Amino acid sequence: MAKLISKIEGAVGWVIFSNPTKFNAVSNDMWLALPPMLAALDANPNVRVIVLTGDGDKNFISGADISQLEASGDANQIDLTQAVIDAYKAPGLCSKPVVAKIRGICMGGGLGIAAACDVRLASDDAVFRMPAARLGAGYNFTGIAQFVHAAGAANTADIFFSARKFDAAEALRMGFVNRVVPTADLDRETEAYCEMVAQNAPLTMAAAKFAIRQTGVDSAARDLATTEKMIEACFSSDDYREGREAFMQKRKANFTGR
Repeated sequence: MAKLISKIEGAVGWVIFSNPTKFNAVSNDMWLALPPMLAALDANPNVRVIVLTGDGDKNFISGADISQLEASGDANQIDLTQAVIDAYKAPGLCSKPVVAKIRGICMGGGLGIAAACDVRLASDDAVFRMPAARLGAGYNFTGIAQFVHAAGAANTADIFFSARKFDAAEALRMGFVNRVVPTADLDRETEAYCEMVAQNAPLTMAAAKFAIRQTGVDSAARDLATTEKMIEACFSSDDYREGREAFMQKRKANFTGR
């Protein structure tokens, strides 16, 4: 049964795309479930970082479930398109860092979900593809903008125009993924990365994420006032005082997000 699985391990919130018989293809219900699931993890004070990944040890996400697209009909296509757009926006709306842990197949909608995350870690056996041009499908602006922000306009054009497969090494060269590690090390490296992130000041990370996201917005629409307020909140926080004391005392800081 196709479903999203949510769990919390320590300071890490997990969202797992589970549809193993279809290489973790995203069903209509999964698209709809992603925004509220991410919002719940973001609202949990015990969660410091969120990871999106695929079920099992072979695939991230193979794309949207095409069989459901066929069955939905034209009347429901507009609603589904909006659900996909909302799902692509959801990682960016989280105040906490969202990491894509990519192993194996990452194609179509799965590539779009990865592009929506803040950081992408990939195994060296990952395979990427955007087949929209092979299907005659139009791709929403939200998704295109996220690709351009992640990999640049020229690489986005190549990915969409050619609809070709590319490997993890090329994804790294493009800047689409942040790091490529041996497949056997992906679990350990992701855990270590999340542990490192989770030790940092939540307010600082939230302010940085908001500012980073504003760079992808048209200059006239940027919310610089909120950016400044978030920066000011960092400097007036208990965490800022804790960070300075920890630095002077040469110990690890204990940040609380306040």
